[in-house]
Amino acid sequence: MLINGQPGDSIDASDRGLAYGDGLYRTLEAHYGQPLLWRWQWQRLAADCASLHLPCPDEALLLAEIAQVAGTLPRAVVKIVLTRGSGQRGYAMPATCTATRIVSATAWGGYPAERAEHGVAVRWCDTRLAIQPLLAGIKHLNRLENVFARSEWHDPAIAEGLMLDMDGTVVEGTMSNLFIVRGGELFTPLLDRCGVSGAMRACVLQLAANLGIPVREVRLQPEDVLAADEAFVCNSLAGIWPLRQLDGRQWLAWPLTRRLQQALLTICCASAIRR
Repeated sequence: MLINGQPGDSIDASDRGLAYGDGLYRTLEAHYGQPLLWRWQWQRLAADCASLHLPCPDEALLLAEIAQVAGTLPRAVVKIVLTRGSGQRGYAMPATCTATRIVSATAWGGYPAERAEHGVAVRWCDTRLAIQPLLAGIKHLNRLENVFARSEWHDPAIAEGLMLDMDGTVVEGTMSNLFIVRGGELFTPLLDRCGVSGAMRACVLQLAANLGIPVREVRLQPEDVLAADEAFVCNSLAGIWPLRQLDGRQWLAWPLTRRLQQALLTICCASAIRR
């Protein structure tokens, strides 16, 4: 683990990330220190920094630190955490900010391959997402809603839970973004009021455009998901998981989802080779 570029495993107790969740993070996959899908990871990190008025680290510096912490691992999970750094008590942002930058890596634990191949069973979560447009889309450090939602079940047969906002609109999974297919078109929740705009979500949107698949960001209701021809969830570590079962509804084939999975595999392989 590197903290502001130096080996370490602790931060100042007055750090605003610890005190207020004042910061953001990204989680990604790396092979021997080379991050996959870095284009989308970097775009999202830079956008979130701008939204939170955090100084964005130099891209080359981050890549060098990822290579340092994960360079000996054939496959690793890399986490980048940025906070507003240490400050005096009180919520007000300090006039000057010396950000804290944490880059760490762990060996890949993996997910069962059958989740991508045969699809997953998911459930609805009771925990609702608060509507706060100011933080919509940002992968900030305040993730207690997701913690409570993911703690609602312990059945290993359930791979993910889908979350609604306070109005009952479908937003995302506890750790993933959601897409549905209807009439050959791709739909994904509009994230202008809450939720995380993930790097894999951005990648899928680009893949769909490349394949000529129409995409719309809309407000989805639970009945829209249950009536979909196909549905899938995605994140940067899991890739794309087709939905097999939800609330009594079953899906047995995912032709459009398979096209996106193949396109994702192609660019992941190209990314690993190129870097």
